[in-house]
Amino acid sequence: MSKRTTLTAQERLYERNRRAGYGRYLFLGAIGTVVILVVPFISNLALSFFSWRGGRSRMRWVGLGNYIDLLHDDQFWVSFANSLYSIIAMMVIPTLFGLIIAAVLFDYIGRVFGGKTASFLRACYYIPQILPVGVAGILWGWILNTQTGAINRILAGVFGLAQPPDWLGNPDIAMYAVMLFVIWSQIGYPVVIFMSALGRVDPELYEAASLDGAGWWRRFTAITIPQIKPEIFVVVLTCTVSALKLFGPIYVLTKGGPQNMTYVPSYYSYNMFFVRSQIGYGAAIASVLAVIITIVAAIIYVFQNRAEAKENEGVAA
Repeated sequence: MSKRTTLTAQERLYERNRRAGYGRYLFLGAIGTVVILVVPFISNLALSFFSWRGGRSRMRWVGLGNYIDLLHDDQFWVSFANSLYSIIAMMVIPTLFGLIIAAVLFDYIGRVFGGKTASFLRACYYIPQILPVGVAGILWGWILNTQTGAINRILAGVFGLAQPPDWLGNPDIAMYAVMLFVIWSQIGYPVVIFMSALGRVDPELYEAASLDGAGWWRRFTAITIPQIKPEIFVVVLTCTVSALKLFGPIYVLTKGGPQNMTYVPSYYSYNMFFVRSQIGYGAAIASVLAVIITIVAAIIYVFQNRAEAKENEGVAA
């Protein structure tokens, strides 16, 4: 009896300590969220209702004036349209190719050449992801250089092109050049995530499919993709949000040029803040971007939950 009472007291003490630990963890997390996210967002939102040049200049209340001007700002809509290119380069293409590359590395390279070879190739794909954007930007600035760039030298030497493209100076193709850089730097992230996800897939599923005569593509579509759906949603969500916040590649390669054709909302907001000193207008752009990111993230999250609910219902049935 006494021993059982002692154990119960120890269990209660453990439970209290556990709850206290969770409470401290949640409290610190809430403080960090308020300081890092909530306060800056509210401050930025407040600034968006003023016209202010910064410093000691007078702040003038304009209400929704900055947002109304934004609706009629052609440059903002160009930057917003470029966000679609960013999503394609940072989410769509890397996710699709990342799936295929990860499956090939895991299901073919790993089996034929060994796990070490697959791991080495995975690391090679991931290296651009961990390079500082400034270093990667200098590298790609050289690759895309009109006169001495590697791409134009290949086009001139191998294909005999007399006038190779001005990748970063031509308004019609500059955004596509930035997309090449973004794809190169981003594709390693989904490869690593998907290869980790494939490690938890039951090998017997692949063996059974092989015995039934299923080829690699059939196994990929019928087994690989359904089994790693949670990781696919994570990659889609994080890459989409990152694409909407794209800043570094634009800053190091084009700075919004040529002719402002590579502006994206985050760089446009930065330009208004720090270059043109239109603080209120830059804050309005940043506020709109924050709302768009929140809505897009919520849509992806709801879609993921509904997909998981349907799968659970199918399993239960």
